[in-house]
Amino acid sequence: MTLTDLPTHRRAAERTVLVSGASIAGPALAFWLNHYGFNVTMVEKSPTPRRGGYPIDVRGTALEVVRKMGILPRLQDAHIDLRRLTFLAGDGSEVVSLHPHTVTGGVTGRDLEIRRGDLTAALHAALPADVELVFDESIDTLEQSDHGVEVTFRGGGRRTFDLVVGADGLHSRTRELVLGPEEQYHRYLGYCFAGFTVPNTFGLSHETVLWNTPGRAAALYAAGDGDELHALLSFARAEAPNGAFQDPQAQRDLVNEVFADAGWEVPGLLAAVHEAEDLFFDGVSQIRMPRWSSGRVALVGDAAYAPSFLTGQGTSLALVGAYMLAGSLARHDHTGGFAAYEHDTRGFVTANQDLIGNGDPTLLPTTAEALQQRNDRLRNLSALPPAQGRAAHSALTLPEFAAAG
Repeated sequence: MTLTDLPTHRRAAERTVLVSGASIAGPALAFWLNHYGFNVTMVEKSPTPRRGGYPIDVRGTALEVVRKMGILPRLQDAHIDLRRLTFLAGDGSEVVSLHPHTVTGGVTGRDLEIRRGDLTAALHAALPADVELVFDESIDTLEQSDHGVEVTFRGGGRRTFDLVVGADGLHSRTRELVLGPEEQYHRYLGYCFAGFTVPNTFGLSHETVLWNTPGRAAALYAAGDGDELHALLSFARAEAPNGAFQDPQAQRDLVNEVFADAGWEVPGLLAAVHEAEDLFFDGVSQIRMPRWSSGRVALVGDAAYAPSFLTGQGTSLALVGAYMLAGSLARHDHTGGFAAYEHDTRGFVTANQDLIGNGDPTLLPTTAEALQQRNDRLRNLSALPPAQGRAAHSALTLPEFAAAG
């Protein structure tokens, strides 16, 4: 399917909405907009639905969203059931082994951890047939007027929509076009990471192993008992290495420099970095914006309020934000809908972004003293009862929305 200048077939009473991005926030939003009678087109720059990727968490309020969508049973079937998180010292000796929820604040038997591709597949399978979905396409330009948003696509098509929503991630093109450069909203948290896959030659199953020295971490994540592991090399860096973000060779060189003298299994991981075809490198950061919309264009998910993987709440914020945005638009015109969405959702977003707290995170202490203190806390945690969940995860009670009469 391609986008052309031809008008979209639509029922007269429907408002047309273009959603940019088809990973998590995008299809969740498209589902709910369609539910409330909107005519939805969704574009995705990738040629196919995105598969693979690191496992992600669905917790708290977001569980109610997927239940309302009817996909909770499918996600429960796909639950990874990670059973052990082992912390290692610099020499490779064990510091402590815990249930992962003890550290993450997840709730055993309720919260979900699933492969990102499994969630994407479930969201896409839930989309009604009349949601127009176009792959290998993205927004080139936007021009707003009192009557709509004229969109030019990179493939050459041109269409006008009543509304446009950017669900296009941390480095959102929609945000840049409408609300200005990312630098205005990007909050670098002082860490970088390189993710890639490696063969499971370690015999790991349903577990994560995390090695630390001050300011450096190497993790191996076994989502099941298969022959592939997710590997992550993370490190503290005061200034973001902006020159490396668009240069894969510079990324590999930087990782090699930071971990050159590291022990444990890190030398083998460094060799894998140079061979990896799926290397993903970025800074650990948040998006903090004073507003999430301008005129007829709004943002949802990471494009508006990426919390960083340190919180483990990016997916949950995307799902809840999509529900709140669609429901708010069902009750109001776009001006009132965008305002209600922001008013009713911002407190939940802020509470979850603030989970990063102050000082060194649990996963990557930057000094020897902080690392020792972290290890002592973890040993004490091993004697505590199972986690009951963090308040921020369920800080929003979903309203019941109905389209305005």
